Amino acid sequence: MTTSPELHHIVEAIRARRRFVISSHSRPDGDSIGSQLAAAYALRALGKQVTVVNADPAPPPLLQFPGVSDITIADRADGEFDAAIIMECGDLTRTGVAGLERFFLINIDHHPGNTAYGQVNWFDAGAAACGEMVFDLVRALQAPLTRDIATHIYLAILTDTGSFHYSSISPRTFDICRETLEAGVDPVLVARMVYDSNNLGRLKLFVAVLGAMQIDSTARIAIVYLDHEMARQAGGTYEDTEGIINLPLTVKEIQAVVFFKQTEGEEYRVSMRSKGDIDIGSIAKEFGGGGHKNAAGCTVTGAVDVLRKTFIEKIEEAIDGRPAHR
Repeated sequence: MTTSPELHHIVEAIRARRRFVISSHSRPDGDSIGSQLAAAYALRALGKQVTVVNADPAPPPLLQFPGVSDITIADRADGEFDAAIIMECGDLTRTGVAGLERFFLINIDHHPGNTAYGQVNWFDAGAAACGEMVFDLVRALQAPLTRDIATHIYLAILTDTGSFHYSSISPRTFDICRETLEAGVDPVLVARMVYDSNNLGRLKLFVAVLGAMQIDSTARIAIVYLDHEMARQAGGTYEDTEGIINLPLTVKEIQAVVFFKQTEGEEYRVSMRSKGDIDIGSIAKEFGGGGHKNAAGCTVTGAVDVLRKTFIEKIEEAIDGRPAHR
């Protein structure tokens, strides 16, 4: 394995320190949870003290994975640490966890637009998941690739590639997955834990959300919406919507999906997915968000009808190959 200068600096920083806090973005997904826990297990194998702190709990299907129950859910990193390792955050505020700036910051990310806020910054836009970078970190630290570490790396890659659907996949992706399987990962079991662990409330919520789905006039964009009242009536929770945005993309004609999820009042979390060369990451960035070419999101405020019209126009421009920004 060729070690980049940034990875070399991170290895040196970790070896020189003993107490670590690891965090990632609020509303964590499979890549953030998998990357954090794989790194935590690796550092502990080297005799380090590690605490994982997130602002929000893991999505329900991920609660079955080892170590998830030990993650501290808090809005502040209390305690004394020698360094904070931040995964998948373009800037420190994305963690939703206060107090991290007090520590030596190690910034590990694969999303375009990272602000290089750490004392050490490692950015790799070519990584299909942050889990790929953590795999390289585990190898560079000469930590053992245990089954638990390998499971979390595989979880990170499986989920952040959309079950191997997105264009960020490379030969490296499958090389790493091969090594995780050789370390004892059961890919069928991991997939079932992630995708086949739904409850009835989640199923009813999917029915409600997809039943209200709209298609734009070109029949290329699916528009999905959820507010608190819809979730209450369906008997589900916002966490139960994980993965629903990918379902419309299984329709051949649908090229992109935009999902408006009410957070509070007229504030909405907007998630977007697309196929092929359709770059919705630049759209998210225009509204202060971020992500990848085929998977991105942002938070916006306004009347949802106006927001819907705006995002449909932006996505249509992206599909037609025109600039998203006017």
